[in-house]
Amino acid sequence: MTALHTPTSEQPIPLDQPLPHRKTLREWLVPLSERSTFKAFVLLIVDYVLLFALISGTIALDAVWAKLLCALVAGFVIGRLFVIGHDACHQSLTPHRELNKVLGRIAFLPSLTPYSLWDTGHNVVHHGYTNLKGVDFVWTPLTAAEFEALNPLERLLQRAYRSGWAPGLYYMIEIWWKREFFPNKTHMPTRRPIFFKDSLLVTVFGVLWVAAIATAAVLTDQSVWLSLLMGVAIPFFFWNTMIGFVVYVHHTHVKVSWHDNKAAWTKAAPFVSTTVHLTFRFNVGTFMHHIMEHTAHHVDMSIPLYRLKQAQAKLEEMLPGRIIVQPFSWKWYFETAKNCKMYDFTRECWTDFKGNMTSPVRGNLPPATPATT
Repeated sequence: MTALHTPTSEQPIPLDQPLPHRKTLREWLVPLSERSTFKAFVLLIVDYVLLFALISGTIALDAVWAKLLCALVAGFVIGRLFVIGHDACHQSLTPHRELNKVLGRIAFLPSLTPYSLWDTGHNVVHHGYTNLKGVDFVWTPLTAAEFEALNPLERLLQRAYRSGWAPGLYYMIEIWWKREFFPNKTHMPTRRPIFFKDSLLVTVFGVLWVAAIATAAVLTDQSVWLSLLMGVAIPFFFWNTMIGFVVYVHHTHVKVSWHDNKAAWTKAAPFVSTTVHLTFRFNVGTFMHHIMEHTAHHVDMSIPLYRLKQAQAKLEEMLPGRIIVQPFSWKWYFETAKNCKMYDFTRECWTDFKGNMTSPVRGNLPPATPATT
């Protein structure tokens, strides 16, 4: 019997051909889905040692500038730990399901992220319905009518969130406070005992963290308030800024569409079309545990963070011109913030706060930026 040709053959898919089924895309990545328990423990231990050293530095060092530097870098390391927990929550950190749950909760502690609530909001909602209005709640753009219906304070907050200067404020209020830390029924209608337990777990950790810094300040005859600012508040807010920025640039771009119709959303292959691969100079993405290789992550959540760079390269090789690859610059970032204020689902384009079109309509989008090495 003659074997039938299938889309799984290792040939790039031209733009004039239909996008293969997601199952086919995942088959390309199968060799990269192997997980390592040893690597998981090494990553977790190294980042916890770094975090402990940096938080200790906010107490041990005398100069305020040195304390501040330690605080800021500690916030960055909290972000690295969060990425490890994020992998564990996707069951891509180790081959062991129950171990992933334990390691994920441990990795999430410094970011005060309740594991089960993140699992529900991120894995089920965000990954299941990326950029589908009314379901996905991460950086969801308002329509002009929705913006006008807000009260003055809410409009002011929206302007701040979308200014490019306040991703941390957005994440801390709209995601962490409202949806992750003891969320009410409005933001989390489903009520499960594990949600409360995980919120309590991170609360206990937070209290112990504050108590440890305050005690260290007293024992070293330092200002308790300055020590709490440097050892707790600044790292926590830096982390919120980091994750707020990351999730914003992952799915906000003039070439990225939002949808309010599920059928149209499904047809648009959202696991590819709604994500951005943001590239950095000086190998910065490696220091962020490759979380910016985001298209590969959305295509197959089982790819561990230490294989995402290879997975992303494979997708960009096989799908030339289809994946949005954006070299990072602050100019691009603030232009995106300027152009992506609201979304017009009728015209299928981004607008500013006055309703002026700021992006091409979806049917007239230019080809995605080709990947570069």
